Amino acid sequence: MNFDKELNARGMSCPLPIVKTKKALADMASNQVLKVISTDCGSVKDMAAFAEQTGNPLLSQEEVNGEYVFYMKKK
Repeated sequence: MNFDKELNARGMSCPLPIVKTKKALADMASNQVLKVISTDCGSVKDMAAFAEQTGNPLLSQEEVNGEYVFYMKKK
């Protein structure tokens, strides 16, 4: 998937991946896509909740070799 910015949240635990995602999205233009890579299994639930609460669509999520990869579009 194409993306405009990548956030490396590896090694961070809750709530840091969400805090960093929020900050990264704030610096992006509407309709741009943010790729987030996390190693925190709790981020799966957190990213879904964050997307729902903020209205920024979670385009996809997958687990690759113990890492969680998310693509979120800025509303």
